[in-house]
Amino acid sequence: MAIPVKLEVFEGPLDLLLHLIEKNKIDIYDIPIVEITAQYLEYIKAMQTEDMNVMSEFLVMAATLLDIKCRMLLPKEVNEEGEEEDPRAELVQKLLEYKMYKYISFELKDRQVDAACTMYKGRTLPKEVEEYRPPVNYQELLGDATLGRLQDLFKLVMRRQEEKIDPVRSTFGNIEKDEIDMDVKTVYIEDYIHTHKTFSFRQLLEKQHSKMEVIVTFLVMLELMKLGKVSIVQEDTFEDIMITSNVA
Repeated sequence: MAIPVKLEVFEGPLDLLLHLIEKNKIDIYDIPIVEITAQYLEYIKAMQTEDMNVMSEFLVMAATLLDIKCRMLLPKEVNEEGEEEDPRAELVQKLLEYKMYKYISFELKDRQVDAACTMYKGRTLPKEVEEYRPPVNYQELLGDATLGRLQDLFKLVMRRQEEKIDPVRSTFGNIEKDEIDMDVKTVYIEDYIHTHKTFSFRQLLEKQHSKMEVIVTFLVMLELMKLGKVSIVQEDTFEDIMITSNVA
């Protein structure tokens, strides 16, 4: 009858490799790849898991170890600087990073456990103590200040404030936005040219109440002229512009 053996559960192939290195007390910078590969393969043979995602991770690492083992048997490659490249270098770097993150996780877990045991006492100060404010020593606060020096300081501050005021812009009034609906103005002018077949442009502008209305009226008249709804004639320079409606 076979004796059941309970295997340790590892978080991944790097965790297993790190366990084997520490178990055999091996220098991580000089891994005996043949020995470690043999132990690694023995472990994954004994693994009992139906999760193919987990098994695939361990099998990929097994293939990596076999590849490194084969490269160790071949003549060593030389880089551009003339130095021999160690096939184990990349694996060693990954193991060092994993070991660092693993120990950091242990440290954070210990801190979390310690924090859960921390007790604190709520505030129980009397109201009189919380509301207490130390008295102000005005003599110490003023120091060698005198009324004359304070007055000079006040005048200096006020003068600086006055210098910040723009003498031109400060006299401007409030700028108010004049809202003119162009569609409404267009309807108004179209009704006007229906009732006034011929009229002067000046006559039309006199009925407007603001500069913005004059501008919008001018734009509407240009659009009506482009559409052929009105004709514009000026007999001489500076004479009135006469507008004739072409709408029946």
